[in-house]
Amino acid sequence: MALHQLIREMQATNVGWGAPRIHGELLKLGIAVSEATVSKYMLGPRKPTSQSWKTFLSNHAECMAAIDFMTVPTAKFRILYLLVVLSHDRRQVIHFNVTGQPTAQWTAQQLLEAFPFDSAPDYLLRDRDAIYGELVKKRIKSLGMKDVVTAPRSPWQNPFVERIIGSIRRECLDHIIVLNEAHLKRILRDYFSYYHTCRTHLSLNKDLPQSRPVELAQLGRIKVLPKVGGLHHRYLPMVA
Repeated sequence: MALHQLIREMQATNVGWGAPRIHGELLKLGIAVSEATVSKYMLGPRKPTSQSWKTFLSNHAECMAAIDFMTVPTAKFRILYLLVVLSHDRRQVIHFNVTGQPTAQWTAQQLLEAFPFDSAPDYLLRDRDAIYGELVKKRIKSLGMKDVVTAPRSPWQNPFVERIIGSIRRECLDHIIVLNEAHLKRILRDYFSYYHTCRTHLSLNKDLPQSRPVELAQLGRIKVLPKVGGLHHRYLPMVA
C-alpha cells in the first residue's frame, strides 16, 4: 500500500485521528516521515452532510403542495391572473382560478377551495409575492399547513409549479388568443384535462398524474383523438 493510501485509510477508519496521531502511528510502524508530509496527504475536513433543497422537495412530495401566479394577456390587452395550486406527489393541479384583480382575500378563498374537508398537505411552498399578506398567512395556518417561503428572486426553489406554468405557456397559451376571463377558464379546463389524463411526465417515469394502464396496439390500428383544440392528441388502440 502506498504511503498516501495508508494515511487516508487511517484517517477514514479512525474517528478523530489528525496528523499528529497518524504520524505517531506511522513512526511505530517504522515509517519515518514528517508530520508535514502526513498533513499533505490527508484529505481535507469533510463538511457535515445535509439534505439539498432538491432532496427536501423529493422527500416531502407526498405532503407538499405549491402555489403560484402567472399573467395572461387578452386580445384587448387586458391582463388576467391565473392562480395554480399544484400537488407535488403526482404533479396534479388540484385547483386553479382566474381573476383580473387578485387580492389577498381572493387568494385566501382559493386556498379554502383547494383544500376542503381537512385535505390540506403539511407544507405549502410559495414565493415572496406581496399578495401573500397576513390574511393569506393566517389562512395557510388555519388549514394546518406550514408556510414554506422561497428565497428572494429564486424561482428554482419552487421548480414543480414553475415547470407547469412553463408548460401551460408553451403547450397551450402561446398558441391561442385569449378573449376574456371565461374564455381562458374554458381553455384551461380543457388543457388540464389533457394534462392529467393524456400527457406523459418525465418526473413520473412517463406515467400520468392520473395513471392509466398500458393499452397494447398494433401499428396501423391506432385511433387518434384531438385534445386542447387540436394542439395535442391522445393515441388509443383501435377496437377490432
